[in-house]
Amino acid sequence: MDREIVRSLAGKVSEAIERTDHLVGRVPEGAGGWRPELPEGQGAADLGHLLGHLLDCLAGFCACFERALPGGLPEAAALRALEVNHACDRAAARERIRAYRGVIERGFALCADEDLKRTVPTVFVPQGETLLTLLLGNLEHLLNHKYQLFFYLRLLGVDVRSGDLYAFRGG
Repeated sequence: MDREIVRSLAGKVSEAIERTDHLVGRVPEGAGGWRPELPEGQGAADLGHLLGHLLDCLAGFCACFERALPGGLPEAAALRALEVNHACDRAAARERIRAYRGVIERGFALCADEDLKRTVPTVFVPQGETLLTLLLGNLEHLLNHKYQLFFYLRLLGVDVRSGDLYAFRGG
């Protein structure tokens, strides 16, 4: 079973999840209601809802594997019932990140490079998109909101730097 591409993709997703969890761990206790000040009429999510949305980002990976893998992914079905896009605190978010991460790792472990070509119908594209396209879209979604969290932390005065956002590789 060829898995070189799956391993590479799984590695990048794992890095993104690890750095997201790290940044969530930097959220100050009790800051869930904080939101950046924007010009009149332009709202921004508060920090607690951003944490809840990060869970939605991770749930997207689980949904992809559940729909694409032969036999599905029963572990993902169990997580589907959990609330996302809600206000939550740092501890709850980190606990859920660990749960999603385990299911995502299981999905990648069951996936071969050939599976990445499988077409999966979605709500947005009923005729379907490849599993690879869906996973990359979910990675993009996670990365965008990971950066949003990084930016919120900077605005809050938390000392976060590039190393908090990215997993640098040693040379």
